[in-house]
Amino acid sequence: MLVSTSQSNAQILHKKKKTNKSTDATNTAEPDKQLYDKAMNDIKHGRHEVGRLGLQTLINTYPDSEYLAKAKLAIADSYFKEGGTANTTQAVAGYKDFIVFFPFLPEAAYAQMQVAMANYNEMAKSDRDSTHAKLAEEEFQTFLQKYPKDPLGPKAEQRLREVQEVLAEGQFRIAYYYYVKGDRRAAAGRLAPLVGRYPLYSKSDEALWMLGDVFEKSERKDVAGAYYTMLVKNYPLSKKAPLAKDKLKAYGVPIPQPDAKALAWMTAEQNAPRPKETPAHRAMGMLHSGPDVHTTAQSGRPQMEPEADNGPTETLGGGNRTTLVGGGGGGAASSSPAVVDTVRPGDPKPAGAEDTTSGAGDSGAATNADGTAANATDAAAPADAAKTDAATTADPAKTDATATDTAATDATKTAAPAAADANTNQKESSSKKKGLKKLIPW
Repeated sequence: MLVSTSQSNAQILHKKKKTNKSTDATNTAEPDKQLYDKAMNDIKHGRHEVGRLGLQTLINTYPDSEYLAKAKLAIADSYFKEGGTANTTQAVAGYKDFIVFFPFLPEAAYAQMQVAMANYNEMAKSDRDSTHAKLAEEEFQTFLQKYPKDPLGPKAEQRLREVQEVLAEGQFRIAYYYYVKGDRRAAAGRLAPLVGRYPLYSKSDEALWMLGDVFEKSERKDVAGAYYTMLVKNYPLSKKAPLAKDKLKAYGVPIPQPDAKALAWMTAEQNAPRPKETPAHRAMGMLHSGPDVHTTAQSGRPQMEPEADNGPTETLGGGNRTTLVGGGGGGAASSSPAVVDTVRPGDPKPAGAEDTTSGAGDSGAATNADGTAANATDAAAPADAAKTDAATTADPAKTDATATDTAATDATKTAAPAAADANTNQKESSSKKKGLKKLIPW
């Protein structure tokens, strides 16, 4: 018994201590990995400045390290997570630097998405400054164009719809103010580009109805009928569609059939789950600094063209006639993306209609000018013949020849002002084509 007890005590005294495997692994790891792991641990526990300092040390000390790209991305992520206006600006700069230095890494798509989300998070309400909203729109469009097959694509597409809902809502509120005030020119100047650029906007049908009403009150029922036709065709389930049909019947305009893709899109939107709009929801929305995007479309392709390429929908053509032009990029009526693949509200007529109209006016002016000159030449020809006859006859006929020469000179002077007027008309007609023309004919 004594021997066994002494042996057990000896085993207890000589028991091996447990080794910390993690500590040993850290001691044997490369110094760049040690810096990276320590910095990431600091950032994880909220010590962002300390962690960024360690990552920057890694970048400066080991420029060829395999952790270089991860360190640059981690610094940008640290600024993004810390939040605040200054930190968001630093995060955007860091993500863009990462895209420049490592454009072919899979993380480049993530960095572009983070740039867009940084501006999205800073986006204000629709009735306030839209700087971040416009920047977010550009960045999301860039992401979808550069990385169309990335797994983050659906999320970016929905965020782009939300951004464009906010931008469209800001334009609609201004237009509605002018509409109620009775300033038809200002209201149409806001509504016309709106319906062409943002067909997925939740109030595009109301904007089309307001445009039709504006032109109807301006005694331009042809243009009003075109907008009512777009409303019936591209938003068939809208509450304004039956009223637009009544207007078309009164105008004697054929009622179009609803577009199949637009009908399917609106049906899907009505069946999409959305939060209920309650008084409590509205009251809480007033306390939030961000915009309310619960009415944003859940499907359909968002606008992918830059804002600068989307001009006004109406232009003032030759002869004081209003010509409808597509609201898509570059004035092309059929080249723009649609609500569902091909449906594009705001494209009632090809864009070449304006050029054809103004071109016809110019050619008519040139024809008139040529006709006038031809008549003057015909009037001058008999005078030349009379001069020849007078020269071959006796001296008493010189008086008749002089009179005939005078008649030829008068005819030539008469033709000259006519040709000058025709040239003036051509210059005026060509000057109308230059620059942005007036939106509304009143």
